[in-house]
Amino acid sequence: MGQGGEPRRVRVHDEELGRAVEAAQAGDEAAFAVAYRIVQPGLLGYVRGLVGTHGEAAEDVTAEAWLEIARDLGRFRGDGAGFRGWTATIARHRAYDHLRRQKTRPRPSGLEQDVLELPGPHSTSAAALEAVSTEQVLALVATLPREQAEAVLLRVVVGLDGPAAARVLGKRPGAVRTAAHRGLRKLGERLRPAGVTDEGPGALGGSR
Repeated sequence: MGQGGEPRRVRVHDEELGRAVEAAQAGDEAAFAVAYRIVQPGLLGYVRGLVGTHGEAAEDVTAEAWLEIARDLGRFRGDGAGFRGWTATIARHRAYDHLRRQKTRPRPSGLEQDVLELPGPHSTSAAALEAVSTEQVLALVATLPREQAEAVLLRVVVGLDGPAAARVLGKRPGAVRTAAHRGLRKLGERLRPAGVTDEGPGALGGSR
């Protein structure tokens, strides 16, 4: 999912991302630009989901996050997928700092019991999200309880796997899987008027 509804495979470039991060840590500025290009769309989408899509707040928060990412790059240890999770953690902290400064809070919600798994590779809910624009996805995600919204954003928009998303949120992986599953199911129900059902085959490239 992306501009104009173009499908986004957010984890496709993690091998390239890992190489770019390694080179950037060695001082290659062009490699840092490559890492930024790969990570920025999902990171900005995540922040917009946290602080809102109106005005320039999300862009400002994400820019603050990138300043911290650049400053602390030498401390990072891991691969491309790990870098994606690390940057999401930093962006989340900056987003919550912004919300505190604005004296606002994300909508409260209780996390569901840890009993479910994420939908498989043929989940029509996830496939439907891939087919709509980022703006539409964020508008839909904004209607979810906070824990479900963050789980869906991290899994679908940022492209993290379950354990990585759990580390960002400070939750158990099973709890994050449950929240993402329920969030995707709710989004799927809201997309059904457009002809999406849970019975038809999905088009998602793989399990998230």
